[in-house]
Amino acid sequence: MKQIVCLSTSPWHPIPTRKQQVMRRIPDAEILYFDPPVSLIAKFKDPSARAKAEAYRAPGETIGNITVYSLPPVWPFFNKFRWINRRNQKMIAAFVRKKMAQHHMAQPVLWCYSPTGCDAAPEIPHSALIYDCVDRHSAYGGLMNPAVVDEMELSLAKQADQVFATAQKLRDRLARVNPGAIFLPNGADYARFSAAAAPQPMPEDLRGITGPIFGFIGALQSCIAYDFLEAAVAARPDWSFVLIGGEKPGVDLSRLHAAKNVHFLGLKPNEQLPQYLAHFDVCLNLFDNSPLSRDVSPLKFYEYLATGKPIVSTPQPEQVLQYRSLIHIAATADEFISACAAALRNDGAAAARMAEGEKASWDSRVAQMCQILSEEGIFSNEDN
Repeated sequence: MKQIVCLSTSPWHPIPTRKQQVMRRIPDAEILYFDPPVSLIAKFKDPSARAKAEAYRAPGETIGNITVYSLPPVWPFFNKFRWINRRNQKMIAAFVRKKMAQHHMAQPVLWCYSPTGCDAAPEIPHSALIYDCVDRHSAYGGLMNPAVVDEMELSLAKQADQVFATAQKLRDRLARVNPGAIFLPNGADYARFSAAAAPQPMPEDLRGITGPIFGFIGALQSCIAYDFLEAAVAARPDWSFVLIGGEKPGVDLSRLHAAKNVHFLGLKPNEQLPQYLAHFDVCLNLFDNSPLSRDVSPLKFYEYLATGKPIVSTPQPEQVLQYRSLIHIAATADEFISACAAALRNDGAAAARMAEGEKASWDSRVAQMCQILSEEGIFSNEDN
């Protein structure tokens, strides 16, 4: 049986991202999944973070073959000063080694998602190191020095026995230090999201919203093309726009909140999303033209494909362009309005979109990963 230690950038609960989707599909494995740590000063800025800062004292949560642990809180500014990250990662590594010993793990596969892991990896015994790059981490802004983050990421990639990247440009950059880096984009829980192609009960908070409904699912963060939405909302008051997802701090959504034909429904459990998607007339994939957007691999896009619903997308991220014959692409606000109108007309491509969604399923993506890791000798063929 394989043994894996995963240092994640996403808590196991409540939103399933690439990290959870990959880990739960690796066959015949015992996995220790470590939620990302919070900063020591987080509890002073956000009272809700106090419980997270103490969660590392609790026993792990067992979910099938996966045990989920919280890491101890860390010193802030670790993305600005490498010496702080080194200190943090030594402490994290000591905690991880303790949990490994409890699970009788001597040389597990170490699976990292954050550039900060570059300083933990040498401190954690492992048989192989995997870096799964899901973002251009230095493009997020905030309390970081992009040069430091980029330096840490290249250090991690250079140490890794295998690098995966969710966008081609991410792969190309990491291949400078690890030529074996492989482009492997995100995917969708096809079995769950294809259910939206069949009739679903009307969620209570969709009742009374008149169609057509143009729906967006995902974090309402700074890299979304809100100007496109604002233009369409103003031009077509007879259309309804439904936004499902959490609102990120610092994003000005006041004009959309003031519009009568925009409906903010908040964050929904992942298992409920197909019920909402079933009542969308068109799905929206909207990213602005920025370094972060160009290199993102949007989970929502592959989930949309699985539903068969019409999709209107910006040209960002670039990986959506391979589906240009099945979706509507808009590079300007005016094009967005026209594309939304065109998407309402039946294009007969629902089955083709679903077929592409099935090809991009998490089952398929993880099978690719495991095959590559077996070929590289990181996983045993007998374990797959």
